[in-house]
Amino acid sequence: MTDAPSRTTSSWKRAKHRIAHSIKLRMVLVFLLLAAGMTFVFFTGAQKAFSMGWREAARPLLMDYVDRIAAEITNGGQPSVERALAVTERLPLTVRIAGPQVNWASHPGQAESDWMRDKPDDGGPRNGEKWGNGKDWNGILQRETADGHTLQFGINEEVFVRRPRLIGYALTSLLVLTLLAWLYVRRLLKPLDAIGEGARRFGAGDFSQPIPERCLHGPDELGELALTINTMGRDIHQMLEAKRALLLAISHELRSPLTRARLNTELLPESAEVNPQRDALMRDLKEMAGLITDLLESERLSAKHAALQREPVALVALAKEVVADVLARQPSRPDARVEISLHIDPGLPTLALDPARIRLLLRNLLDNALRHSAGTPLPPELHLRAEGKGIQIEVRDHGPGVPDDQIPHLAEPFFRPDTARTRAQGGVGLGLYLCKLVAQAHGGTFAVRNARPGLAVTVTLPGD
Repeated sequence: MTDAPSRTTSSWKRAKHRIAHSIKLRMVLVFLLLAAGMTFVFFTGAQKAFSMGWREAARPLLMDYVDRIAAEITNGGQPSVERALAVTERLPLTVRIAGPQVNWASHPGQAESDWMRDKPDDGGPRNGEKWGNGKDWNGILQRETADGHTLQFGINEEVFVRRPRLIGYALTSLLVLTLLAWLYVRRLLKPLDAIGEGARRFGAGDFSQPIPERCLHGPDELGELALTINTMGRDIHQMLEAKRALLLAISHELRSPLTRARLNTELLPESAEVNPQRDALMRDLKEMAGLITDLLESERLSAKHAALQREPVALVALAKEVVADVLARQPSRPDARVEISLHIDPGLPTLALDPARIRLLLRNLLDNALRHSAGTPLPPELHLRAEGKGIQIEVRDHGPGVPDDQIPHLAEPFFRPDTARTRAQGGVGLGLYLCKLVAQAHGGTFAVRNARPGLAVTVTLPGD
């Protein structure tokens, strides 16, 4: 029993939401209300003006006309039913004869005319308006004969049964005008759809297709808006391309001096005094080379159509290889054992992936987890779970985590939290950014959350 009211409420909420978010619908509603208001004002005003202005001018004519009809019915003597019937057949009138000898009504099934039935006590019509200073209404539509008969005249309502059709015609015309207004507004605001789609493409980084030319030829505000957005898109595209070109050029140019610096460092003589400085310099050079590699990889993956070398990959075996490699590269700690806890669901599917990019993703996630797990009682965790036809990868550490307001920014390039995860702990803010790009290039998703304790990064790779 409660389904119908709930559906009605839901439909009303959807309609209200559409109206609140649609300029077109609101403009059509304004047009409809304006047309209805103008129609009401016109008809009401016209009726008022007509009813107030014509009465005094028409009163003498109407009285004279009623006198003529009464004379025609009586013909100087007793009222004649035959002559009264001839009058009602010729004119849209009702006639009632009351007296000592003749009692007759032309339309006995029809109630007394509104003019006679609903007249107020002051002698005016039923709407309260008077005929010239409150003069007697009966003096116009009622006549007394010499032999004591009373003649009453009224309007035959059956002749005007078509009057409701006028209202239907008016409403139909109003609806037609509203429909025409809707079509015109829709045509007028149609460029907004193309402008919105173009703005969304620009926001997503796709500058290959500007707003269509048909939206630019109009001499109105929408044409100017489309032209402005196209100009803005070209400027942003040029700025991003210039930034990308500069970054790629700097990265390529730095490779040669870094290679020479590393070669010269390796050729330094080995001694107890030189070895510590040489090792420190080699670590810095290695970090710089890794940074350049990450920059180049981020630019490749941030392209709209990242080039992936897909092949069937058994993710479990690949993950174990990456875990072993990451652990082997960790510096030995005499006070603690470095390890990673693996949690793998059985029967994971084989996916078509780019193994080099997946290695990069796993290595960055595990390095990040190990970096922030120093001194924690539990090791980082790597979970591989089935997710429909795909696989979900989750890496979690048990470190201090980050403030909740910084979670949305962790996957931005060169972003480092202010508190728990600082530059002193390593990294320049490209690791999670690269992981996000790898996940998106494979059509997957990337999410970060506070696991309390620690941070959990979840990557979902879809299947075919």
